[in-house]
Amino acid sequence: MSPAPLSSGDRRPDAPLRAVLWDMDGTLVDTEPYWIAAEHELVESFGGTWSHAQAIQLVGQALDRSARILQAAGVRMPERQIISTLSTRVMERIEEAVPWRPGAQEMLESLTANGVRCALVTMSERPLASLVVEKLPQKYFEFLVTGDDVTNGKPDPEAYLQAMATMQSTESALRVENFVALEDSVPGVGAALASGAVTIGIPHTVPLPEFPGRFTRWDTLAQKDYHAIQRILDGHWAGTPSGLDPEDGKVSA
Repeated sequence: MSPAPLSSGDRRPDAPLRAVLWDMDGTLVDTEPYWIAAEHELVESFGGTWSHAQAIQLVGQALDRSARILQAAGVRMPERQIISTLSTRVMERIEEAVPWRPGAQEMLESLTANGVRCALVTMSERPLASLVVEKLPQKYFEFLVTGDDVTNGKPDPEAYLQAMATMQSTESALRVENFVALEDSVPGVGAALASGAVTIGIPHTVPLPEFPGRFTRWDTLAQKDYHAIQRILDGHWAGTPSGLDPEDGKVSA
């Protein structure tokens, strides 16, 4: 069952941080260059060209949508084969080196130490996401929601709503106001906001422009911890203009 949207009367300034939902590509790990390189290789193998502008269109998108864009660029393969080819190439690169985003592992450690539950919500498919998670020094994520688990990919909120419902199934007191989502892309931020989660955007490969709704922008997770996220949550539900400490980032409205 998906979490019910909150009415204004439900919003409390003292909502405790109980769960953080993490995007993977670009937020937990800097794999976007791996994906872009794999796209270049694939398009060029069919005699086509793949520009940086075209590659940027795919950042944060559901893989089936990305596959259709690649088909339009001249890749004469079924969607499923395109997804498998790209994912396999990215997994090969991850086996060579995992490019963790600055501060990501430290944030996971801080959240876990403070009893905050974490789940991974990614449009990458389960074999790739599982490989990344296995490279972590311990089990930080309770479970994964991956692109092959949902019918509608980001920016649809289905993956986030599924993660919330899974957590609520084992903790009935958990409410939407206890969740924060960490994202790096426009489709990802859109999905997180639509789920009702307080959202922090950490742009990397693609800038985050002005966005419908309200979210917090951080330049990096480095030097951030559980307390920084709790302050964002407190400010958001208190209805303060910025929803955060002056040192913690800026809000896009």
